[in-house]
Amino acid sequence: MKTTNMKSCCTVLKRRNFLSIETDLDSIPTKKNDFYNMSLIQAGEFLLGSSDEDSSREDGEYPPRTVKIESFYMDRYAVTNEQFYCFIKDTGYVTDAEKYGWSFVFNLFVNKRMERDMVGAAEKTPWWIAVRNACWKHPEGTDSSIVNRFHHPVVHVSWNDAKAFCRWAGKRLPTEAEWEYAAASGVVNRKYPWGDELHQGGKHHCNIWQGNFPNENLVEDGFLGTAPVDTFEPNDFGLYNMSGNVWEWCEDTFSIQHGSEVLDPDPFAKLIKGGSYLCHRSYCNRYRISARTYNMIDSSTGHMGFRCVANLKK
Repeated sequence: MKTTNMKSCCTVLKRRNFLSIETDLDSIPTKKNDFYNMSLIQAGEFLLGSSDEDSSREDGEYPPRTVKIESFYMDRYAVTNEQFYCFIKDTGYVTDAEKYGWSFVFNLFVNKRMERDMVGAAEKTPWWIAVRNACWKHPEGTDSSIVNRFHHPVVHVSWNDAKAFCRWAGKRLPTEAEWEYAAASGVVNRKYPWGDELHQGGKHHCNIWQGNFPNENLVEDGFLGTAPVDTFEPNDFGLYNMSGNVWEWCEDTFSIQHGSEVLDPDPFAKLIKGGSYLCHRSYCNRYRISARTYNMIDSSTGHMGFRCVANLKK
């Protein structure tokens, strides 16, 4: 277990001020959930967290603790651009990135033609460039589009936005325990959704960084940015891309303390799981199942998305 701080390519500073107009979830219509493309996750007991050599005490992975999971349904895929488009069309919802007028784009997707739209860079993670008009439908700014990315995961969505979508879909965000249990297919101490070796069977199983982060991605897995949500094989529970591709928002408020130890966590810091296409062992190996970090409820980037869960049918 590592006891030194792990660098993070993921967490960016929150925007200067939280929006004065909060999302009114009660105003969002809720449709009937048909449980399409959801896997039934059976109840079980699970060891949440990890104490292996790659786990991080500073991130709160330690100590492992036993949790009981009730049965639930989980989306087999991360929410796609197409699904999010349907949500926007049906509700007229405006995302946090659209309200602020900008979002964070990874530096390799920013070019000189975009200089007029560059607002600045994140202080501690300068590879994140604040780009004017970057949002879910314009992932790299004004001149970009999702036309050829309808089956890619939606990005530039905040925790607030994810909650709004869940309300509309008749679903909810997973807890960390549900997410980790599902990612591991209920197998205790499993490192990755497919097993314990990153390149098990001599092949790529997820969309992460290959090369020298943050300057050169060798694209050995075939993707510089996001991949379609059904890329690579699913885990034993039928879930795709639980590691890599995009970070996934969870319901939980982030804390590195657990149980009775929790002391006044920041209610605006929410947990994200799974890692993204930017993760690399040399800098940030948070594509492991037990790995965890956070972002602020109104933060949005080009590598954060989400998937939904639902309670059992009544």
